[in-house]
Amino acid sequence: MEPLLVATELRKSFGKVTAVDGLSLNVQPGECLALLGPNGAGKTTTVEMLEGLQNPDSGTIQIFGKSLKHERRAILESVGVMLQDTQLYKKLTVRETLSLFGSFFRKSLNVDDAIALVEMQEKADARLESLSGGQKQRAYLACSLINEPRLLFLDEPTTGLDPQARRLIWDLLEKHKGRDRGILLTTHYMDEAEKLADRVAVVDHGKIIAEGTPQDLIRRICGEQILCFRFAETQLDQHRPELFSKLAWLKDATLVGDRFELTTSNTIMHIGELQRCVDQLGLKLEELEMRRATLEDVFLKLTGRSMRDA
Repeated sequence: MEPLLVATELRKSFGKVTAVDGLSLNVQPGECLALLGPNGAGKTTTVEMLEGLQNPDSGTIQIFGKSLKHERRAILESVGVMLQDTQLYKKLTVRETLSLFGSFFRKSLNVDDAIALVEMQEKADARLESLSGGQKQRAYLACSLINEPRLLFLDEPTTGLDPQARRLIWDLLEKHKGRDRGILLTTHYMDEAEKLADRVAVVDHGKIIAEGTPQDLIRRICGEQILCFRFAETQLDQHRPELFSKLAWLKDATLVGDRFELTTSNTIMHIGELQRCVDQLGLKLEELEMRRATLEDVFLKLTGRSMRDA
């Protein structure tokens, strides 16, 4: 099947700052692509170009096999956008808001059907200003779905929501993409990316530096396990040379504060070597744990910072 979106060699600069530097990506029918990246990586500029809000300096964008540059209006009839900080007129009811959005398109869902789609029948006649955070996000999602888009752009769709509201939106999005439609998602929640994304693209310095399914990225970049350990206070500084001399693999670990995190496929070997080193030097481990690697670990290893810090 033809890709819903194909972006090739996109570049965008602002003065002397290159925000996007030869970035290429695609979204296939029936899939969700999660675009992850720290602040300043070029992620927002990339998405704004794909949405038609900014023009690239060079490169091409095709949506539904059409050039966004030359057929923008026709393309946007079948595109939905949900921004992170949506601001709509709060005195309108949910029903009135959806009626307004539906009028922007030649073809749109029946308003009652759109309300049912996001399970807001009981709030259909409530004003936006009276809704909770989760209810507002569902109303905004309904606005982005009113034209039954084939391609949906979601920018941080569940930021600030409680776990129950987040999972409800996840379920709604899973149903949407299951009909040969595509989603391009940006999020700071790694569990959200792992739940919704069929593929993940990590952006840094205006380029995609890693791409694949969540599990493939975790396995390829981090291995299956993360070994985490921390020495007693002050011991690390006192014994740093001896530690790095006896544990050659320590240079491959990430130091988060005073806590070491090592991606490994041979946890038993590393724990054994660590314990022998601790015994020889008379050190004490304040913390030692083993866990499965996650997308957060992938992000940390690739960009040098956690998604929370980004």
